Amino acid sequence: MRRRAAVWILIISLLMVGPAIAEPFEDATKAYFSGDYETAYCLIQPLAEQGLSEAQFNLGRMYDKGQGVSQDYAEAAKWYRKAAEQGHAKGQYNLGRMYKKGQGVPQDYAEAAKWYIKAAEQEIASVQFNLGLMYDKGQGVSQDYAEAAKWYRKAAEHGFAEAQYNLGMMYNKGQGVPQDYAEAAKWYHKAAVQGIASAQFNLGLMYDKRQGVPQDFAEAAKWYTKAAEQGYAEAQTNLGLFFYTGLGVPKDNILALMWLHLATSRYPASEKTKREKAERLRDIAASRMTPAQIAEAQRLAREWKPKTEP
Repeated sequence: MRRRAAVWILIISLLMVGPAIAEPFEDATKAYFSGDYETAYCLIQPLAEQGLSEAQFNLGRMYDKGQGVSQDYAEAAKWYRKAAEQGHAKGQYNLGRMYKKGQGVPQDYAEAAKWYIKAAEQEIASVQFNLGLMYDKGQGVSQDYAEAAKWYRKAAEHGFAEAQYNLGMMYNKGQGVPQDYAEAAKWYHKAAVQGIASAQFNLGLMYDKRQGVPQDFAEAAKWYTKAAEQGYAEAQTNLGLFFYTGLGVPKDNILALMWLHLATSRYPASEKTKREKAERLRDIAASRMTPAQIAEAQRLAREWKPKTEP
């Protein structure tokens, strides 16, 4: 889908330039998407030198990724800048990204924010999300939750899943917007159906705790399961507890112990308290099971593999 969109962008760009540029640019596009990066570079480079912003952006991308040339972040930043200064939205975004990471230019969050703002105003969802993130975390700009929420919303309304989740979090916590659990649940749901595990877990939690939605243990179990299957440790803990108690799912000690085994192995060292909770629940479940049941749960945990959401 992204490749198809990129092709259409390039086709539209061709219609905006003269025939002397359009033909080699079209040939460069064909070479690029066929994987013939050396030919694409040879064709794009002179067009970039002539000032064609789309060619400048693509030349920057080739230096950025090392396609047809040796990877060179300084050269990438140079060509992204040329495109950005002509108003090329993706050039502005990529230049901002390089300032944020300190690739090819000195790390400079303020400069990153400057270019993100220019690109975000051209309605690129990924840029709007990243700009929201900078206001959220106070990187290059003064921390401003209301401004973060504004840009998250713009990206969220374009269907950007991570922005939908972050906007849900802001409604959940009352940061930059009035606290509103129903709005939080709404945005969590939009992100959850796109496969964001943290959104799936939080949506499950809201059904579990009756926050913004009616209490529904079966619905909570459904979303915990989706997050747990992606390896989200807290969802695995809660799903294990559900199977142990029979909340929202049929009571099943083997599945309970399997999920609790998985949870205890997936918490990072920084989440010691959460891991200890999962360990206590695991030990309680195991204390009421036969050796054969414990062995079966351990086998299932060893053979389990996380699912990747589409």
